[in-house]
Amino acid sequence: MAQQETYLDGQFLIAMPGVEESSFARTVVYLCAHSAEGAMGLIINKPMAHLSFRDLLVQLEIIPEGDAIRLPATAGGMRVHRGGPVETGRGFVLHSSDYHLENSTLPINESVSLTATLEILKAIAEGRGPDQALLALGYAGWAPGQLETEIQNNGWLTCDADPAIIFEADLDDRYTLALASLGIDPALLSSELGHA
Repeated sequence: MAQQETYLDGQFLIAMPGVEESSFARTVVYLCAHSAEGAMGLIINKPMAHLSFRDLLVQLEIIPEGDAIRLPATAGGMRVHRGGPVETGRGFVLHSSDYHLENSTLPINESVSLTATLEILKAIAEGRGPDQALLALGYAGWAPGQLETEIQNNGWLTCDADPAIIFEADLDDRYTLALASLGIDPALLSSELGHA
């Protein structure tokens, strides 16, 4: 009897302390897609230091520079995140499922979707976008079997994703809150990789 594949779409990957590579140290990744062909996710707790959502909208010519002050409150307070080390010039919006663009939005589960078009940025800038959204530049990607190997080698913990952690929690608390959802205190985690 063949072993049934278990895919982790819509789950969190939480970096273990032994993952010290700068791209993934103390990260929480929301896994958008996972299959036999590999995996793709977005880091949800690492903001870009020198790029605001307003600046990005001006750079992409979605709004003229003088209109930046006219953004809706939800758009004005939006942060740009570092989604991962792959295709860092490409934007992805993880958002609540109340917004859907035909042929562009990928529903991940009943509460979270992914859209990667300029149209969603325009919609957010005009106040007609999703209720909740996280904008990321770049993504985290894994080749076939790579993520499974990293999980087996204790590089990542996995757990059900909580939309409140993605969209509402303070950035500095997301790693701790994701671990807490598993009942884990980060201070008690070992930085040693391997098996017990």
